Amino acid sequence: MATVKTTSRAPLTKWRTALYIGGLFLLILIAVLAYNYASIKGQLNIGTAYGARVACSCHYVEGRDIEDCQKDFEPGMELIGLSVDEERKRVTASALMIESATAEFREGWGCMMLTDAQLDAE
Repeated sequence: MATVKTTSRAPLTKWRTALYIGGLFLLILIAVLAYNYASIKGQLNIGTAYGARVACSCHYVEGRDIEDCQKDFEPGMELIGLSVDEERKRVTASALMIESATAEFREGWGCMMLTDAQLDAE
């Protein structure tokens, strides 16, 4: 007598349900980020400008190393990265490849923020 072997489809249904829930979660996350994009970009703009100015003053006025200057950042500024142009005496702070700001040291004036027009003119 032959017996028929049946397979259970329960594991496939569990994976499909998990995939739907994960997709729904991702869709909600994208919608929240899109809704708050202007606010997030504004906060990143302020954070990078603050980071560039503080790091420039720390590095060129106080003479400290740029890695040591990151200790002066406020909590929550871990996403801000710094780069230094020693030739032009500039510090650029950037965040998530969305926003960046540059501060330049000028003798007698200290560190000054540069506008996009000033950076584009060079």
